[in-house]
This record gives sequence, C-alpha cells and structure tokens, in this order.
Amino acid sequence: MPHPISPPVLAEISLDLTTELAFCRHRLVLTAQHLRLESSESSPTVLAEWPLAAGDTLIFSDHAGVGTLALVDAHQRKAHWRFTMKHRAQAEKLIERFAARATPSPAATPAPVAPVEHWLDDSPDTASTLTLLRLWRFARPYRNRLLLGFFLTLAATAATLVPPYLTMPLMDDVLIPFQNGQDIDPWIVGKYLGGLLAAALVAWGLGWARTYVLARVSERIGVDIRTTTYNHLLGLSLDYFGSKRTGDLMARIGAETDRINLFLSLHLLDFATDVLMIVMTAIILFSINPWLALVTLIPLPIIAWMIHLVRDRLRTGFERADRVWAQVTNILSDTIPGIRVVKAFSQEAREAERFTAANRQSLHINDRVNRVWSLFGPTVTALTEFGLLIVWAFGIWQVSQGSITVGVLTAFLAYISRFYSRMDSMSRIVAVTQKTAAGTKRIFDILDHEAGVPDPLQPESPANRPAALRLEQVDFRHGNRHILNNITLSIPQGAMIGLVGHSGSGKTTLVNLIARFYDVSAGKILFDGTDIRQFRVADYRQQIGLVLQEPFLFFGTIAENIAYGKPEATREEIIRAARAAHAHEFILRLPQGYDSLVGERGQALSGGERQRISIARALLIDPKILILDEATASVDTETEQEIQQALDYLVQGRTTIAIAHRLSTLRQADLLVVLDQGQIVETGEHHELLARQGHYYRLYQAQIKLNEAGSQAPAPEEPTHAAD
Repeated sequence: MPHPISPPVLAEISLDLTTELAFCRHRLVLTAQHLRLESSESSPTVLAEWPLAAGDTLIFSDHAGVGTLALVDAHQRKAHWRFTMKHRAQAEKLIERFAARATPSPAATPAPVAPVEHWLDDSPDTASTLTLLRLWRFARPYRNRLLLGFFLTLAATAATLVPPYLTMPLMDDVLIPFQNGQDIDPWIVGKYLGGLLAAALVAWGLGWARTYVLARVSERIGVDIRTTTYNHLLGLSLDYFGSKRTGDLMARIGAETDRINLFLSLHLLDFATDVLMIVMTAIILFSINPWLALVTLIPLPIIAWMIHLVRDRLRTGFERADRVWAQVTNILSDTIPGIRVVKAFSQEAREAERFTAANRQSLHINDRVNRVWSLFGPTVTALTEFGLLIVWAFGIWQVSQGSITVGVLTAFLAYISRFYSRMDSMSRIVAVTQKTAAGTKRIFDILDHEAGVPDPLQPESPANRPAALRLEQVDFRHGNRHILNNITLSIPQGAMIGLVGHSGSGKTTLVNLIARFYDVSAGKILFDGTDIRQFRVADYRQQIGLVLQEPFLFFGTIAENIAYGKPEATREEIIRAARAAHAHEFILRLPQGYDSLVGERGQALSGGERQRISIARALLIDPKILILDEATASVDTETEQEIQQALDYLVQGRTTIAIAHRLSTLRQADLLVVLDQGQIVETGEHHELLARQGHYYRLYQAQIKLNEAGSQAPAPEEPTHAAD
C-alpha cells in the first residue's frame, strides 16, 4: 500500500519553550491544511496536529520577552506555542506565509475576530528558576576559581562543625565528672579548648579566602554580563529600540546585573554553605544517634512543600515588580531630559502625578508579594522551633532511659540549632533566588534577540570602491505595513539625488535602507554592483556620512563631538572640518573654544550651531556617500543660508542623497525622485518636473502658497514645514 504524500511545508519555526515555559526542542510546521508540532530530530515525530479552517488567524505577541503564537478563530483560542525571542524572524515569516497560504473567497467574509489579548493573559510571567543555569555561559571562563571556591566552602563548613563535636567529651569527660566529685585534668581541658580555638581560626581563615575568591569571580561575571549585554544591544537593529523604553533597558543592564552580581557573590555562597552544612550535619547526627536524627527531620517535608508552594508566586510577583519599577525609571528618563518642555507647558503637576501613580502601582505589587513572604518566613521559623522542641523532648527521654549521655544530647542540640538555622536561612533565600531568576530572564530577553541586520559569514570589503548605488525592485515591510514597493533607482558616483514627497511617502525609510539601518524585505541594494548585505555593517557604514534634521550631540567637548566618527583625529583635522562647516567662528567665541562642554544632548548650543557641528562631524570622516535628512528644517532662514554654504562644500565629489522640506534647496540636484505612498511616481530635474505639472508641481505650488501666507503673517520664529 503506498504511503500518503506529505503536504509541502510552507514555513516552520523552532520552538525552544513548552507552553509551561520549560526548555524543549520542537518545531512548528505550517502546511496549506495544518499546523503540525514535531520533535526536532533527523526523523521527526509528529506530536500534535491542528487542521486549519476558514477564518483562523495566527497571532504573535511578545510578553516579557517570551514570544507566543496563538491560533484563534472567531470564538476561542485553539492552540498556542511559545519560544524565546531569538526566533522572532521565523515567527514573522510563518505568520506571513499563514496569511498567504490560500486566497479567501470574496463572497465569504469571515466573522470579525475578537481581540485575543485576554486569551493570552494566562501566560506565565516568567520562566522557571532553571533560567539561572544560563548564567553558566558567563561563569565558564572562571570555572577553576569557582572550583577552588567550592573546596574552600567545603573546608570552611567542615571546620565550623568541629566545635559541637568537641563538646561531647568536654561534657562527659570533664564537666559531669567534676560535678560528681572528680578533679579536672588541666591537660585534657587545654586539649579541648585548643581544638575549639584552632577550629575557630581555621574556619575564619577558610571563610575569608572563600569569600574573597568568590567575590572576585562574581564581580568579573557581573562585568562580563554588562559588557556582553551592552555590546549585543548596540548590535541590534533600530526596530528593536523602537519597541523598547530607554529606562527599561537601563534598568536591565544596571539594576538587574547588580542583582545577579549580589546573588552570585553573597546569596549563592550562603546557599551553598547552607546546603553543605545541612548535609554534613545530617551525616554527623545519624552517626551519633539515628533515631534522634530521624526525629530532627520531621519538619523538613512541610518546609519543602511550602517552598514549592510559594516560589512561583514570588517569582511572578518579583518580575511584575521589576517591570513596574522599569516604568518608574522610564518616567525619569523621559522627564529629566525633557524638563524644558515640561516647564514650558507647565506640566510639572502632571508628571508628578504620573510618577506617583507608577510608584503606587509598584507599592501595590510589592504589597502582594510581601503578603506571601510575610507568612512564609515566620511559618518556617515556627516549624524549626517546633522541631527543636521535639528533639528536646525525645532527647530527655533517651537520657532518662540511658540510651545517650548528657554530652551527646548537648552536642546534638548544638548541631540541631545550626541545622535549623541553616534551614531557616535556605527558606529565606527563596525570595532572593526568584528575584535573581526574574532579573536573569530580563537580561536574556535582550541576549536572545538576534540582530535584524546581520553580518555575512564571508564579508567583502567596500573600501576602494566607487560609491555608485543601485536599488533593484526594493520592497520593505514593517510588521503588517507595506512601506516601500518596487523601488528601482540608480545613483551614479558623485551625483546628488533629491527625495521629495508628502510626509509618510517613504523618504526616510529609503535612506534608512541605504544606510542599512534595516534590511530590505525584497529586492536588493547594490554598492558598486555588490549587494550591501555582503559587507560587514561597520565597514559599509564607514563609507556613509549622515546629517539629520535633529542632530544628536553627546555630553562632552565640541572637539570630542566633531571627532566622534574618527576618535584618533588630530586637533588640526578637527579645526579644518569645523572651518569647512562654518562652525569655527562661533566655536572660538565660546569660553573654552573647542574644549567647551556642549551639555547633555547639546543643550548649551543653538539648533544651528548643533547642526554645523553635525556637518563637521560628517566632514571629518570624509564619507563616499552623504545622506542629508532635512538638515536645514529646524533653523531660521539666516542660519539656513550658513548651513547651506557648509552643505555645498560637503557634497562636492560625494554621492549625495538629500531630503529637504524646502524644495527650492534641491534645485541643483542632478535628479529629483518623487515618492508617494512608498512608490516612485516621478523622476527628473527641477524644471523638467515643473513642466510636467504632476506630483512635484503640486508640492511646489503648495509650498509657494504657504510661504506667501507666512510672509503676510507676523514674523514666525521658524519656517513652516510644507512637505516632509
């Protein structure tokens, strides 16, 4: 009998999380009729299958860094699957293929699908505590020192267990015989007291060495985590930052890393000591008296059950508290840099109310966590006290029966006190562990994201190539939006191209693709005949100079900002670039000249001065390709003329792509490209396009009317934006 032919696979995604957020290795396969869950093996096993019906929708969500795909219809969620965010690109491709798998009949209009956000509310907020095991990636380089720290911990713990053992002969051989009328042997007393002193000194020395070694290791692991996370963050594409808040990312790299560092250097060390102390104490107790040791362990199952009961609630609460605290940080990161706008619009009370509301929400979530924790800690303490009471009662009974001596009971009680104190300490570390697990997951939420603009495995070099660009049938999608469609354009070396069009027509997106801030969805962009994806991103961007509408200056001196793209530049090179940008004169008027601080984001300078420093910065790296994104849009007419003179010098001999809201500034462009709704609708020179009386002509006439209306009104501080 012939085997049925498997339907062709349209798309698939690797799933590394189960629906309960445990790690796994599965894959979800899409065919025209089914979604199929398979094991990731050379001969995969089908684990489950869901037939697809008309009206089914596949929905993607990102909750706390865990990606979720949900298959829904008009009434319910039929299935869902989870994965880490490094598989986001596969998820988006799967959704695109899912939507295109069949052409719906025009006559059949599916019922509207209800919002499904509430169907995803049952998603756990965190992964398990096993997330902490992923920190081994950073601990592996220090494994020898960690092993040394473990042996020091083992030895220090063993040394602390010696004193109670010496109390048995001290009681039975010295103190009790003395009460019965025998003389004390000073040599025996000195021997036992010397043993106690030696044990204390050894425990102190080993404890100091253990703490020092592991603290040094944890600090280095913390530095590696911060460095790796920050470097990875810098390598992510712009769309990642568009969906994140600055304060949240700062909190992750700063506060969460500090929490992990504290856990590794202090709490994990205490936890390891507690475990060793409990195990070694239990061994000693059973060696002294097995029945008394068994009585000691009566509270342990109850304590273990309580720990299991509360740990998930604590972990969930702590991650929610972290996210709310990140919101508090976000408000600070928004308000402090924008304090001038806040004060200009008298919104101090509103911002204070926002901050207060976020603080109250943080308080509310922390109160919920504390309700659980406040009951858990005292209950564990009560159980340990109850266990100690049982040991006293059973021990006194055994002494009365002659089964053990008073010295044995005394030593047993000393060990039991340490045993239960360690149990209490271990129970309290549950909260710290869950906080650290939540912080670790938030760090790996960043590290699991893959760069949307990757480097090739075998890169070519863009150096020593002519800066000729060609765009061939370029499409670009952002989510469900189709922003650019079938863009084909040639830009010869040394030519100046002007991009014009209404706001939202795709001009800035096009230059972002040329600068490779994003990769095209279809088609390709060629640099001297080579696809720009064949170059390393850093090598390619070294060929590009960018002057934006709102120049960004870093806190530092003017010289440092000009030399940002070329830190090794000499002072002569910096001055030469500033002269060419018409910035040298105003820089010399500042109190410290080129060593003057510009303030955060350049607030100490005017808009025109910041722009001229931005132009000098672009000039200094001597780029082959120059991108001007409305470089004169936010300045007055007089300043615009000065900036335009600097730009005229800057564009000489360079391939230039310019966006300008004032169409008159593009009259000298070799070619004007008119965009509308993501498509090229016209190309030509200024006079040629005016003669056609098409899109460009209408834009130009509308701007003339606005300029005439502006000239009759009271003198505006800034020109009106006519066309973006």
